[in-house]
Amino acid sequence: MSPTADTPSDDAVAVPDELRRRILDAAFGAFLELGYAGTSTLEIATRAKVSKRDLYARFGSKQALFKAGIVERTERMRVAMEVPAVTSREGLAAALTLYGRTILSEVTHPHVLAVHRMAIAEAARSPELAAFLDLQGRGANVVTLMDLLEHARGLGLIGGADTAEMASQFGGLMWRDSFTRLLLGVIPPPSAEEIARRADRAVASFLKLFAAGDPPAD
Repeated sequence: MSPTADTPSDDAVAVPDELRRRILDAAFGAFLELGYAGTSTLEIATRAKVSKRDLYARFGSKQALFKAGIVERTERMRVAMEVPAVTSREGLAAALTLYGRTILSEVTHPHVLAVHRMAIAEAARSPELAAFLDLQGRGANVVTLMDLLEHARGLGLIGGADTAEMASQFGGLMWRDSFTRLLLGVIPPPSAEEIARRADRAVASFLKLFAAGDPPAD
């Protein structure tokens, strides 16, 4: 099957890491500087020092480049959030803390905030970019959190009837109104210390909000 605008080509998998990184870095550097609509594949190829033919052979399209970069960032977050199986309240608290700190650290990175601003700016002309960013970013992270909460609820570690609502509550405790303000640039990205404090507070509040009876013994 030939590559489409919706998916990177199969050849993208075989690209050496160094070359793949160079192309993706060139693409996102151009996207953030010139905007998605204002960036041509020639501009990306020139910055990456590859031919347009090589670029198309490996990624298929400009949209595929954008999507490949988002998928890669999301995969890095998933790797960072790998934790042992949760069997106790202490383990649940540790897993939620790791999740919270990872999400806050990754999503408040200036590069990630810039990508969100770009997707918002291009939403009218290229709504599929914002939809893909939401699906692969926020959506994938919420699924990870819901899986963790469903597992913990099954063990009696927390109460609550709706894991989607529980995940939404935890997100609200983490972010409050800060994400909108970060996107507007009216507050700076939080420091590592502030991220740790915010995640710890969110976990403590969440576990109080959805407290359950005594959990089963390990």
